[in-house]
Amino acid sequence: MNYRHAYHAGNFADVFKHTLLMILLAALNRKPTPWCYFDSHAGAGLYDLRGAEARRGGEAAGGIHRLWPLRAAAPVPVAALCSAVAAVNPGLATDALPRFYPGSPLIAAGCARPQDRLVLAELRSDEAQLLRTHLRREARAAIHARDGYEMLKALTPPAERRGLALLDPTFEQPTEFVHLHQTLRALHTRWPAGVYALWYPCKDAPAAQRFERKLLSLKPWRMLRADFHVAREDMPGFGACSMALINPPWQSEQLMKISLTFLRDTLAPQAGGYRLTWLATGTLDK
Repeated sequence: MNYRHAYHAGNFADVFKHTLLMILLAALNRKPTPWCYFDSHAGAGLYDLRGAEARRGGEAAGGIHRLWPLRAAAPVPVAALCSAVAAVNPGLATDALPRFYPGSPLIAAGCARPQDRLVLAELRSDEAQLLRTHLRREARAAIHARDGYEMLKALTPPAERRGLALLDPTFEQPTEFVHLHQTLRALHTRWPAGVYALWYPCKDAPAAQRFERKLLSLKPWRMLRADFHVAREDMPGFGACSMALINPPWQSEQLMKISLTFLRDTLAPQAGGYRLTWLATGTLDK
């Protein structure tokens, strides 16, 4: 496995994904009962945007660094993401761009309350060790150097019953959609009330559509797809991605509309766009 998220840290896809993550975690925090957060591909947790890997592609320039000067006008979920970025850049001058960008584990840790818990998987041993270093003071986090799909099947449902699982694979392998579907099929049976957020690139539309049909065959009670692009959808290369959200909390859609409108206008005012599409609606059978 050659993928390292440092090459893409802070890009438009991270800003999109982490804004939606902020919305989901804030919704879980509306109730006092504890929740558990699972992350199947946790990565290193913190990325140096001045490091050689991040500078090679320079993708943060079209993501967090483009957003940063305009953060004062951001809606609450985007502002919350900017606060998480500021937290890992102490002493940052008002007019300076952030050097460090937090991954989803650090963002979730920042949202977690004393009663909440994080369960994080990272297959690469060196990345898992970096994650342990970055979360060394976080007693609520359990870090597993193991396959994230296997971890989810083994450790769900959580004792808390409430929670969120983020599945954010690298898509290095052509079978990634197959692994996602097989994992969701197992999880939906074991933990039907869990909130699931699945990220995927929009490089192969037919494969993504087949994957979504397979998800719908699991009969989720609610499923919302969020699409975001910063380049024309007929252009080659990576300029678009989606998240399939299973059991998103009530009222999440309106916050997503407000946030994605701001991100579109900030990151790609000419070519950008988003869609929110309900693929399934209903009520959970208890």
